[in-house]
Amino acid sequence: MQKSTLERAVRILLVVTLSVSILYFGKSLFVPLAIGGLLAMLFMPVGKWLENKGISRGPASALCLLMFLIIIGTVVGLLSWQISTIVKDLSQIKENLTQMITDVRDYLDEQVGISRAKQDEMMDEQTSASGGGISSMVTSVIGSVAVFAGNAILTLVYMLLLLYFRSRFFNFILKMVPAAQQGKTKKIVAQSSEVVQQYLSGLAIMIGVLWVMYGIGFTIVGVKSALFFAILCGVLEIIPYIGNITGCSLAALMALSQGGGSGMVLGVFATYAIVQFIQSNIIAPMILGSEVNINPLFIIIILIVGQLVWGLPGMIIAIPLLGISKIIFDNVSSLHPYGYLIGNEKKRKENKVATLFQKVKKLFH
Repeated sequence: MQKSTLERAVRILLVVTLSVSILYFGKSLFVPLAIGGLLAMLFMPVGKWLENKGISRGPASALCLLMFLIIIGTVVGLLSWQISTIVKDLSQIKENLTQMITDVRDYLDEQVGISRAKQDEMMDEQTSASGGGISSMVTSVIGSVAVFAGNAILTLVYMLLLLYFRSRFFNFILKMVPAAQQGKTKKIVAQSSEVVQQYLSGLAIMIGVLWVMYGIGFTIVGVKSALFFAILCGVLEIIPYIGNITGCSLAALMALSQGGGSGMVLGVFATYAIVQFIQSNIIAPMILGSEVNINPLFIIIILIVGQLVWGLPGMIIAIPLLGISKIIFDNVSSLHPYGYLIGNEKKRKENKVATLFQKVKKLFH
C-alpha cells in the first residue's frame, strides 16, 4: 500500500515537472495560444449571437475580432491623448525630477555619509553591470517591442481561428473520451467557457468602474493628466495584487515630478486606499461574484508560478486557467481532493443588488 502511494506521488511529481518544463520552454508558442483561447471563449457568446442573426461563422468571427480591436484601440487612443498632454509639461517634469535627484544625493552625502564621488562610482558600476548603457538599452527595448508585436499578431490570429473552428475542437475533445463520459465532458467544457466569460467580462466592467473612481479621486487631489493614471491603474488591475499598487506608485511619483508636495502624494495613496476598499467590499463581490472561487493562498501561488514560467503574461492569465483547472478537478472523481484543496470554503453572501446585477450581466452572454 505504501509503495503504491509512493509510486503515485512520484508519477504526479514527474507529470507536474514535465508539464512545467514544456510550458516554460514552449513559452513563445503557448502564451499567445493561451491568451487567444481565453479571448475566443470571452467573445464566443457574441459570435453565437451574430450567427443566430444569420451571419455565417467566418464573418461573425471576424466581427468579434474587429470588436476586440476597437476596444483596444479606444483604450490606446485615450492613453495616447493623455500622454500628449504629459509631453507638453515634459521640460517642467524633467526639471523637477532633476531637483529631486539632487536632493536625494545631498541627503545621502550629508546624512548617510555616501559622498558624491562614491555615488558616481556606484552609478558607473551599475551601468556597466546592466550591459553597456543607453545603446544596449535601446537595442533591448526595440527587441522587446518586436517580440510583443509578433506575439500580439499571433494572439489575434489564434483568437480568430479558435472562434471559427470551435466546433471542430469541441468534437475532437468528445472523440477523445469514452461515450459514457461525454456528458460529463460537455459539462466541463461548458462550465470552463462560462467561468472564463464571466470572469473576464466582469473584470472588464470592474476596470471601467475603477477608471471613473480613480479619475474622480486623482482630479480632486490635483494630479495632472488624472485620466491617464486612472486608465493606467484600471488596466493594471488585470495583474491581481501587483498591478494596482504599481499604478498607484507611478501616479504618486508623477505627482512628485509635477511639483506636488507630500500632501498630493498622501492624497494619491488615500485615493488608492478608498478605491481598493470599495472595490474589495462592494464592486468585486457584485460584479465578479464567485466565478473563480479559489483559495487566496493558491491565487498568490499561481501568480508566482505564472510569473516564473511565462513572466507577465503568465500572471495575467493565471487565475482564469486555475479556475478552469478547478472545474476539471471538481468533475473528475480522482481529482476531487485537488479541487477541494484549492477551493475557497468561504461563500460570498448574496444580496439583492448583486443578484440583480448578475441577472443583468447574464443578458449579454
